[in-house]
Amino acid sequence: MQPPRFAPALPLVAACLTLIALQPAAALAKGNEIERGRHLAGIMGCADCHTPMKMGAKGPEPDLARGLSGHPQDQALPPPPAPSGPWIWGGSASMTAFYGPWGISYSANLTPDKDTGIGNWTLAQFSQAMKTGKHLGNGRPILPPMPWQAVSRLDDHDLKALFRFLMAQPAVKNTVPEFKPAPSRG
Repeated sequence: MQPPRFAPALPLVAACLTLIALQPAAALAKGNEIERGRHLAGIMGCADCHTPMKMGAKGPEPDLARGLSGHPQDQALPPPPAPSGPWIWGGSASMTAFYGPWGISYSANLTPDKDTGIGNWTLAQFSQAMKTGKHLGNGRPILPPMPWQAVSRLDDHDLKALFRFLMAQPAVKNTVPEFKPAPSRG
C-alpha cells in the first residue's frame, strides 16, 4: 500500500500549524507590554479576587465598573464564622474578603488611583512586593489567599508587563479596609 499523496506535506503542515499556534504567545512576549500584562492578569486570575462580584440576572458576576478595585469600601462585613471541623478559612460573597488563622484579609485596590490604589507605586516597589510577599516590597506580609509565591516566579519582563497593564486601567477610588489580625489565643 502506498502512502497518501499528501503525506510528504504533513511535516510542513504541522510546522505551519505550530507557528500559527505559537504566534500569539510570541507576539505577546515581545510586543505590547500592556497586552502581555492583560494576558498574564487573565491567566493568573487577578480579577477573581480583586474585582468584586455583584448579583446579576444569572447569579454572581464581576462588577466591571469596579474592576480590580479590591474589597468595596461600602461593604461592611459581620465577624466571620468560627472555624469548625476541617473548615478553617473562607471568603465573602463578593470574593474580596477572606478569613482564616491569619485574621481577615481584603483584596487590595490594584487600580492606578493615587489615593487608594497603586497609583503612587513604582515598578520597583511592585516587583519587590510580588517577589518578597511584602506590601510595597518592605511592609507587612501580603496575606492569603494572594498567591504571591506563584507570582514571584514571573521574570522581570512579565512583572513589568503586569504592572504596566494595571497602571493602564481606569483609576477607581476605593479605600480597602485594613487587615484585621486574628485574636490572640492565650
